[in-house]
Amino acid sequence: MDLKRNNLRSPRAALEPDRVPMPTRRSKRVRNPFVIAGNLMLTVVFLLTIAAGVGFVIGKQRFDLPGPLVRDKVVNIPRGGVRDTAELLQREGVIDQPWLFVAGAMLLKARDDLKYGEYRFTRNASLRDVVDTIIEGKVVQHAFTIAEGLTSDQVVARMMENDVLTGNIREIPREGTLLPETYAFVRGMTREQMIQRMQQAHRRVVQEVWDRRVADLPVRSPEQLVILASIVEKETGKAEERTRVAAVFINRLKQKMRLESDPTIIYGLVGGKGTLGRPIQANEIRQPTPYNTYVIDGLPPGPIGNPGRASLEAAANPARTKEIFFVADGTGGHAFSENYEAHKRHVERLRVIEQQANPLTPPPAAPAAAPARGGRSGAAPRPATTAR
Repeated sequence: MDLKRNNLRSPRAALEPDRVPMPTRRSKRVRNPFVIAGNLMLTVVFLLTIAAGVGFVIGKQRFDLPGPLVRDKVVNIPRGGVRDTAELLQREGVIDQPWLFVAGAMLLKARDDLKYGEYRFTRNASLRDVVDTIIEGKVVQHAFTIAEGLTSDQVVARMMENDVLTGNIREIPREGTLLPETYAFVRGMTREQMIQRMQQAHRRVVQEVWDRRVADLPVRSPEQLVILASIVEKETGKAEERTRVAAVFINRLKQKMRLESDPTIIYGLVGGKGTLGRPIQANEIRQPTPYNTYVIDGLPPGPIGNPGRASLEAAANPARTKEIFFVADGTGGHAFSENYEAHKRHVERLRVIEQQANPLTPPPAAPAAAPARGGRSGAAPRPATTAR
């Protein structure tokens, strides 16, 4: 008690308790239920924001952690929503947290950018790796290879054996309209689409080669160039010989000589099937067919296969030689000659080599006054002009 203060008061007043002011009443606005609810909502939002921030940090860490895949795996993802994709990837063992995959795709604004297709996921791929792979459309690339010289019938047969391509083929493409090459494609491409790609590539390459042909080429159109190139393709498998083989046929065309090419005999006999399966018989050499260049003059009516770019280039730009004969040399290549006498010596040398390789086989009779040839088909030398 403050003595100084009490000394100023009367004894009776000093005995009375001090008057304490009444506390102020709470504002009616503060007691308003809407205000209370608003405060509660702000509190909840604040707590949720904190929880979301913590969850985002944890989720981001897990999003970048190595995944459950123990080895690389290919998964074909069909059309569907992001949740369907997440469930599929979980079943395939690519991910183990589908909800985090969905959340990550949404946060990356990639929900509508997930592309269907066949994907290869690497071992321990993180969720981020998986999402990025699908967003960027890094689908698995398959390859379909056409060997040079195959006929269209043979190409179609190989396409039908390919279990990644889909659909049927309406008809065999016209001979010589497919470009031999290796084509990359994704699962789901149809066989008809592949044929269209090969035909488009063929037209492009033929036009490019035709535009760069030598001026004195004795062929009148790109179609005739393809015919000549298809014969060159069948005659030799050695890249360094193509221009010389082409030169032999070009020189023969200029001199109005028949081409006399073995592969044209075979094509005339079996058509698009491609192979005879045995040596050409003597009576078949002069057997009339539209393609047999021992019988017909000039080029056959169409290609005898699908030539590659190298053979097209060789036919359009042949070597500058005077050679009009060639025969197999017994080593996989050919011996070329400008006259019959030199050609006959090459034939005799070939027969010696073949006799040494097969001593029990009697030597063939000497040819009449005509050139002889052997070839890639395995036929023995016989009266003819050129050799495979």
